[in-house]
Amino acid sequence: MVEIFLRLAYDRSMIALFKGEDIMTIPIKITAGKITVDAELADTALAQAIAAKLPIETEPNEWGDEFYFGIPVRSELDETATKKVKVGDIGFWPPGNAMAIFFGPTPMSSGADPVPASDVCLIGRITGNATDLRKARGAQKIRVEKA
Repeated sequence: MVEIFLRLAYDRSMIALFKGEDIMTIPIKITAGKITVDAELADTALAQAIAAKLPIETEPNEWGDEFYFGIPVRSELDETATKKVKVGDIGFWPPGNAMAIFFGPTPMSSGADPVPASDVCLIGRITGNATDLRKARGAQKIRVEKA
């Protein structure tokens, strides 16, 4: 029940964001290979800590339609932790100190939605077309920076 409430609260903040309501989010862009998508980091302490470390440029790992890569931030699971993510969600995976960018099904999926290996903290969302990242499979470099 708590997980459903937290997901609804996160979704509401994203809806408010799309309506132009006053929420303190940070616009970012993600470039993998030659593909760039617009995104935003949420108004959470963890997302703000990650924003303070941008830009981050590294070699991404792939797990189905997910890019993940280590970042210089450490955190335990927070109030946004969930295993229920959607295409376009951006998460932080504490076991790997990694950012996870979901753009389609993962090996644990039984449908179109991605399923992370374990709980992730929701830290943001791609505001452009997340599935464009499928064209970046095999990218040697990924860069996350403030827009």
